[in-house]
Amino acid sequence: MCLEIGNKVAVLDDVIEGIVTKIIKNKILVKTNDGMEMWFTDSELVKIEVSQSDLLKSVSVDSSLLKEKVKEFPKKQNSLFKKAKNEVVMEVDLHIEKLVKSKKGMDNYDILTIQIETAKRKIEYCIQKRISKIIFIHGVGEGVLKTELHFLLNNYNVKYYDASYQKYGLGATEVYIFQN
Repeated sequence: MCLEIGNKVAVLDDVIEGIVTKIIKNKILVKTNDGMEMWFTDSELVKIEVSQSDLLKSVSVDSSLLKEKVKEFPKKQNSLFKKAKNEVVMEVDLHIEKLVKSKKGMDNYDILTIQIETAKRKIEYCIQKRISKIIFIHGVGEGVLKTELHFLLNNYNVKYYDASYQKYGLGATEVYIFQN
């Protein structure tokens, strides 16, 4: 390659750019954009007119092959389970910080009692108002609240399962209330 002093170069296997400052046989001294001087062989360098970052800004992909690949990608099929757009879903966060102003002076039994009583009131409210779905956000923790919540739900005509992992992670239970 014909590199000369003053040429702008980039290193092939690294993200280094700079200016050629000295050439001795096939060894080339490059002063990088950071101000460091480094030796490279001529096979490790490529002459550039425009910096790599400037090139990336102006690159536009206009490939017919890419367009064909996009057309071949199958469209998303409709799910077997369809949510009605007018379906009302109640979300209840059972974290104690959301239920009371301060948990100061409360032990674990008191906290759990408040959480379960809140869940019971919300279930009965939904049955009365004919709301078919409730999502209880209980968090992961040691699983005590989740276990007690499932025990409570067994007393009602409901079906319950883990809520959307994508939206809630492992810390929520979705409840479907059977209406008469």
